[in-house]
Amino acid sequence: MMIYEERESYDHCGVLGLSFTDEDCVYSLAHGIFHLQHRGQEYCGLALEDEGEIHAEAFRGLVSDSFTPEVLSLFKGKHGIAHTSLKDPQPFVLESRIGKFAIAFSGNIINAREIKEELMRKGFSFSSNYHVEILAKLVAQANNIKEGLESLPKKINGSYSIVLLADDGSLYAMRDPLGVKPFIAGASAKGVCVASESAALNGLGMKIIKDIEPGGIYLLRPTGISKISQVESERIAHCAFEYAYTARIDSVINSIPVATARNNLGASLAKDDDIEATVVAGVPMSGLGHALGYHKASEVPYGIVFDYNRYALGRSYIPPNQDERNRIARDKLYIVREAVRDQSIVLCDDSIVRGTQLVERVRELQETGAKEVHVRIGAPKLTFPCRHGISTRSKDELIGSDRTVEEIRKILGATTLKYNSVESFVQAIGIPADKLCLACWTGEYPS
Repeated sequence: MMIYEERESYDHCGVLGLSFTDEDCVYSLAHGIFHLQHRGQEYCGLALEDEGEIHAEAFRGLVSDSFTPEVLSLFKGKHGIAHTSLKDPQPFVLESRIGKFAIAFSGNIINAREIKEELMRKGFSFSSNYHVEILAKLVAQANNIKEGLESLPKKINGSYSIVLLADDGSLYAMRDPLGVKPFIAGASAKGVCVASESAALNGLGMKIIKDIEPGGIYLLRPTGISKISQVESERIAHCAFEYAYTARIDSVINSIPVATARNNLGASLAKDDDIEATVVAGVPMSGLGHALGYHKASEVPYGIVFDYNRYALGRSYIPPNQDERNRIARDKLYIVREAVRDQSIVLCDDSIVRGTQLVERVRELQETGAKEVHVRIGAPKLTFPCRHGISTRSKDELIGSDRTVEEIRKILGATTLKYNSVESFVQAIGIPADKLCLACWTGEYPS
């Protein structure tokens, strides 16, 4: 266990791998990664194997804008991987002595700088500062891909869910021994799939087979998925923030439905809440599940006070700069005025990171005529940045790092403010605390 140390951290978002029996998988790759777009909106990319060659392309922008029919028509192959990202273009393709392969991952290598310097001392050169290139060159040092993947936990401190496509069509999947990032496998009559979330499987019409076990290395073939190695770990540390915010609400992560977890979090907030409210509402989209749970537990009527502009794409927390976050937040929500006037509103949201957007939401409700705005937050007060993937990089970005709940309430301008405790948060998720990463709240980082 490591105690908090402030380091640069980025989220490497969503991965997908497909292996089909009789048909090209390129259109399914594009469709599947579209269902992981919420995990990263800066870059997207894909790689396919066809007759011993790997063809890859990455784009800056959204999946729907980048993977046009004209672009997809240039690719073919029954085996492929895809990626959507906050920070870097993936997959990364490497020609090496163990063959040519494409690799993509979701996660964060905490000791990336140290690994890169060590590899450079050995004579390796690098074309980027991206962590995925470090992963590729670590794998390529081994005698074969399986051994290369097995070597990673001995060298890497961090989180990673990996898909790797070899030039013989072999498709590998690996989850880090802590199991920080979600990773799930599915199948249909067409073939098999691994993805960061079951939302992608749902979109592709595939049934869930299983979660990829922490430390598990799998080989995907069109007829099935088989474990070829298992790296042991002293503990499991699933990311708890996935359940409050990151994941799509229809996903199932580590056998826990995200919708159930968010409903439980909302119900926990309603317990012993001694306020007089006339309506409970959520901040779209990730706050809606919490609001529904609060409504069911409290019997306060559920209402819609913010509607979602379906043409304003983007999650206001994820973009890397504040101006872009502000623009997305302004564009994507608008007030349903008749639902707000003269109401005492319980406004539920998943978390408070910087607080800038929620300040605007509270102000808008008050200016529209709300009598009271009681803010209820599903996650506990965020105190420490994430080192394993989410894009908070320093304590300075977190409104809760050095402020009390009352101080935050005053900044928000809310009538009252309430968070779930860490204990109630864990109970609502339904996974024991010793199998969760709670570093955002405790500062104790698993390793």
